[in-house]
This record gives sequence, C-alpha cells and structure tokens, in this order.
Amino acid sequence: MRLAVALAAVLVVAGVVADHVDLSEYVVTPGVAQSVAPLVKVPTRRAHRVRGSIFLTDVYITRVTALSYLYDELRGDAQILPAETVLGPATPASQLVAQGYLEMEQSQSAAKAAAFTRLGYHVARRNTGVVVFAVVTSSPASRALAVGQIVTAVDGRATPDACAFARALGTHRAGQRVRLAVERSHVSTRADIVRGPVVHVTVRLGRWPSTVPHPTATPDCSGSGWHGQGYLGVETETLEAFAFPFPVALRTTSIGGPSAGLALTLGIIDTLSGGNLTGGRSIAATGTIAATGAVGEVGGVPEKTVAVERAGATAFFVPAAQVATARSKATPPLEVYGVSSLAQVLTDLRRLGGTVPPPRA
Repeated sequence: MRLAVALAAVLVVAGVVADHVDLSEYVVTPGVAQSVAPLVKVPTRRAHRVRGSIFLTDVYITRVTALSYLYDELRGDAQILPAETVLGPATPASQLVAQGYLEMEQSQSAAKAAAFTRLGYHVARRNTGVVVFAVVTSSPASRALAVGQIVTAVDGRATPDACAFARALGTHRAGQRVRLAVERSHVSTRADIVRGPVVHVTVRLGRWPSTVPHPTATPDCSGSGWHGQGYLGVETETLEAFAFPFPVALRTTSIGGPSAGLALTLGIIDTLSGGNLTGGRSIAATGTIAATGAVGEVGGVPEKTVAVERAGATAFFVPAAQVATARSKATPPLEVYGVSSLAQVLTDLRRLGGTVPPPRA
C-alpha cells in the first residue's frame, strides 16, 4: 500500500515537472469561429440589421511541453510546428502576444480602408513613423525599444517609413551611437495603439552577428541593403494613418494576428450596405487584407477549417494558394472558395445569393 502511494506521488511530481518543461515546438489547435457583426460598431444612422453570419476564426497556439507532447502528436485536429516557424528568426517567445495584437491593429486599419474604398469613399493615408515589431534578445535595441513603440527620427532625421529608417541607420557603423526619437506607445488587448510620450534615447550599435542575415536591398527603397552598418537588433514596419469618412470601431478583444482582416472587411461592408451580403447564409473567411483589397495567406488553415465547420458555416473563403489545405479538412456541407482579392469574394457572394452593393459614385 505504501509502495503504491509512493509510486503515485512520484508520478504526480513527474507530471508536474513535465508540464513545466517547454519543448522547442508549438501546437496549433482549432480556435473559435465567431460572428463579426457584434464586433463592428458604426454610427446608428448608418447601421443595417444583418441577415446571416460572417465568421472570423482563430487558432490557439501553445507551447508543447514534455507532458503534452504525446497527446498533441496524436490529435487529429492539431499541428505541431517548430518554434522557428512560429516565432521567426528574431522574435523572442515573450513578444509573441504583443506582436499578435499589433498585427490585429494593422489588420483593422487595412480592413476599414478596403471596405470604405469598395463602398466608394475616398480614404486618405499617410506614413507616420516606424513601429517596432520585434526586438532581438540581448541586442543593442533590447535596452531601449519594445514591441508597439514608434520611432519617428534617427539623429534628428525624420523616419516616416521603414525605408527612411533603414537608410538612416545604414550610415552608422558598429560602435557608433545613434539618437532615436521614440514614442513610448504600446498595443492593448483590443488592438489599439495606446499613445505615449516621445523620448530621446541613445543606443550604441553593435557588430552584426554571424547568425543574423544581412538586410537585403529592395527595389522600392533606394539605399537599402547591407553597407557594413552596425547592428541594432530590431524589426520594424511602416505605421500608416488613414482618414476615414466616419468612425468605425472593431472590438476584437484578445484576438491577435492578421488573419481576420478579410472577415472584418466583409463585416463592415455588410453592416454599411444593407445587411444582406451573405444572402442569409452563414459563411466564414480567413486571410490578410491590404488597403487595396488584396487577400494574403495566413497560418493555421487546417485548424480554422475545423472551427468554421463546427460553427455551422456553409462557405469558407480562404487565400487562393491555401484552397487544397482547407479542402483536405472540409466535409459537406462546407464549400471552400479560394480568393486573392476582395472583389473576387464579393463576386462569389453574389453568385451565392448575396446582395452586393455597387460602389458609391
């Protein structure tokens, strides 16, 4: 009896320890498919009652532990990925959540721009700085910058976009100091950039690590690429500001990543244009959205297909290159449509019986 109790105690302790041993892998599992309509808030006089549903869908991404590995490996609705695939070459695991909310913030802005443009409104846009997307651990930047902060100048030289930022840094060598104008902003769980004070910080650039690829030149950014410059250890993106004709709020609390962009765009159009975009159907969509209406690829398509099926969707719009992946998980009555643009989605919805509004004159 005592031996059995002792053995049970050992197993419990081993299980607790194993559950705290993180492996260098992540498991992706189906998340929740939820209707976009309750998340879209427009002025009352412009809102329409929505028929049918447009679902956005997400996935759960968790670290695989020594305890969970076998269960995760045997699940039919899960996908185990190397940490490098999920995090990329520069992102520490501690920044993953903040990055997700930043991607959602950018996705919301693009969704509004794409929807308003399709409805015939003029949407003005301008670059307002570079937002920090990732900071390499133990790099010179790690002592001065964080995800969601905005860099507006280098040594007094304005950096309205990522190209200007790269050019400004490209003139400095390892060991030299650079003075950055940094807005101490951060991204909230509602995917809002919470603005902060502007401060000036000085950073000494380091030698470029042999494990980090040199930056490559891009045709649309003269002076970019590798010129022997010092190493800062930060990944940035251009922050764009849009001027919309009237306010639209997208309340996506605790949802990260860019993949809801297409669904949010459709939800905005549906609410503003009569509420019959799906013809009363329950449909789902995943894909990044650009302000131009272009649809891009996303991760977790197999798991998202499972989630939208569970929610009762009958049509699922996915990026064109990922149709086969979605169809490998889909069962009747779910039909999968591959799309590369917002215009293509609207054409398909019209064929399915939806009422698609003509652009405003």
